[in-house]
Amino acid sequence: MPKISEQGLKEIQRNVDKYPADQKQSAVMAALAVAQDEYGWVTSDAIVEVALLLDMPPIWVQEVATFYNMYDVKPVGHFKITVCTNLPCELSGGKRAAEYIKQKLGIDFNETTSCGTFTLKEGECMGACGDAPVAIVNNKQMCGFMSNDKIDALIEELKQKASSLATSQG
Repeated sequence: MPKISEQGLKEIQRNVDKYPADQKQSAVMAALAVAQDEYGWVTSDAIVEVALLLDMPPIWVQEVATFYNMYDVKPVGHFKITVCTNLPCELSGGKRAAEYIKQKLGIDFNETTSCGTFTLKEGECMGACGDAPVAIVNNKQMCGFMSNDKIDALIEELKQKASSLATSQG
């Protein structure tokens, strides 16, 4: 069973320390985020590991991981692009942006490119309606005003990152 790194464990402990000692389970979302960052997705081993760290039943951790759409309980591409399709984004071109990304990558929502670089997800409100249409990369990089040109630039940037990562690892 893979283990969360020493650095990851320190990050989880930093979050646990924010709560009273008898409420460390409150750090479950932060712990899942660390596990996902390290494994690329929330594996069943990661669920057990987080449960052990937080002294809670694994099913409780799994319930959190499967409830929130920011956690991936199945493998995803190296870059997960989530496009907001709620009404404000849709009225400002969210559906158009999503369709353009689908066409550019040759995939639909909840699919991954054959090379494993991109996964496309449909997302709920990301709290940036004024920047609509909005997408978020790997739950961390918010991208607003997603015109076709901005989508092209984002995809090219991510392809270059993936290429440089492959070169440095290969």
